[in-house]
Amino acid sequence: MLPKKYLPIVAPFLMSILMVFIMTGVITSYNTGIDSGLLGRWAKSFTVAWPVAFTIIFVMGKRVQRLAAKICSQEPKSENQN
Repeated sequence: MLPKKYLPIVAPFLMSILMVFIMTGVITSYNTGIDSGLLGRWAKSFTVAWPVAFTIIFVMGKRVQRLAAKICSQEPKSENQN
């Protein structure tokens, strides 16, 4: 296991791999069909898309979390309040 100090790098790394793996698989199979060449096309799409996704998540991740926290900052109303 890695020390906690690597969390800001490992989290975007894992998130970008998962996202790009699923999205390139879905989009590649949808656009080009499922046939014997799909895995090669998928791998090529993945290698192009992953560095972009990792960079965006790494650079923008904290900003997006702060924006999400602002959007979701309202406390739920109690059932007793009218």
